[in-house]
Amino acid sequence: MRTIDLQQFTDDARLNRFHWAVLFWCALMIIFDGYDLAVVGVALPSIMADMHVAPTRAGMMVSSALFGMMFGNLLFGSLAGKIGRRRTIAICLAFFSVLTAASGFTHEALTFGICRFIAGLGMGGVMPGVVAQMTEYAPRRVRSTMVTLMFSGYSIGGAAAALLGKAIIESHGWPSVFIAAGLPILLIPCVLKWLPDSMPYLLQSGNVERLRDVLGKIDPSHVPRADDRYATDDGATGEHRATFSQLFTHGRALSTVMFWIACFMCLFMVYALSSWLVKLMAGSGYSLGSALSFMLVLNIGALVGAIGGGWLADHFHIKYVLVGMYVTAAVSIALLGFQLPEAALLFVVGVAGAATIGNQIVTIAYAGQFYPMTVRATGVGIALGVGRLGAITAPVFIGALVGIALPLRQDFFAIAIPACVAALAISLINHSRSAASRAAVPDAQAGAMTPQPGRAH
Repeated sequence: MRTIDLQQFTDDARLNRFHWAVLFWCALMIIFDGYDLAVVGVALPSIMADMHVAPTRAGMMVSSALFGMMFGNLLFGSLAGKIGRRRTIAICLAFFSVLTAASGFTHEALTFGICRFIAGLGMGGVMPGVVAQMTEYAPRRVRSTMVTLMFSGYSIGGAAAALLGKAIIESHGWPSVFIAAGLPILLIPCVLKWLPDSMPYLLQSGNVERLRDVLGKIDPSHVPRADDRYATDDGATGEHRATFSQLFTHGRALSTVMFWIACFMCLFMVYALSSWLVKLMAGSGYSLGSALSFMLVLNIGALVGAIGGGWLADHFHIKYVLVGMYVTAAVSIALLGFQLPEAALLFVVGVAGAATIGNQIVTIAYAGQFYPMTVRATGVGIALGVGRLGAITAPVFIGALVGIALPLRQDFFAIAIPACVAALAISLINHSRSAASRAAVPDAQAGAMTPQPGRAH
């Protein structure tokens, strides 16, 4: 009898067409998700003028989607273990595509908020699924790079929202950018056909033939045997399912809480900037077109930060890469409150995007590597769910600051402080308890095969 450790199998695989296909479909989901997340910030000045809402209420309208995302993270992260990631991702795509488009047909704040809340369920639900999927299937030596490449779709979606907003909001009105978000629903049959399910789910559901087919795509030279036995990276062989309590076992309790704090602070910064940057810059004297350019540069910077952060995480210690990125975020956001030449300001906005939105992506990649396969979607989903509290708080809090007309410098200082807290939280994570780190330590008492989920970064 031969025991195949599924995570070790993918760890050691050579990068091939199958891995690029998984990256393509996961990144596409994130691009759509990123567009739907950013479109409110792009259209916010026009929405406020059209619906005659004050800054504080506008912040609550933005937060309605983020509140839905918190529930989506928690609900769909757990549901994926029961019905499979592929079906869960397709359901989430349907939720946020249809309801974001529906938001464009609303005419008052309450209905808009309800549509955004339901859309948020899908937006929040898709993230833990694709993070866990890409982390599971990416070869170990390029795992951080591929996860961050996938998540850079968030920045592409945000940039697409800014570009489309610049092109059509003034001529066709703000609803046009929301209605365009309904098109991705046409891709659901393709997702169900071509996106593979997770290996632990196939193992737990007894679908061994499909699991063997997936292994053959990961490594075309693999020849299955009738008596093959399969194990996940925590030793499960099919009877084991993820539970919330596993996030706190094996010395993971403190680190789990630190991931929650880091996600809260990071998402606070991301949604404070995504929701209010255009409005803050417009209020400082820039035209709507120029203010939208800042949003575009923010997302371009995020793309660079995500890819660059992933590359650094694959070549250096991911924990210390993150600490450095959070410190950079604090400095760059604080600088936005000072009078700078426009070229210098654009550069600082790009750095802020790289070190906030890009940082969120690397943080989630780290969380995906920290937890073993069977609890990965749950761990990432709950960390994102807790982080959504920061996302929900940010638009309302910054909206209140805008409402009392504080100096611009103080608004940006309020966004920069959470970066310092997040840097401290990441520094306290016990990396030696991560799945990646533990892979390097062979278990002398194991039998023919010891689970070895990945290397430490």
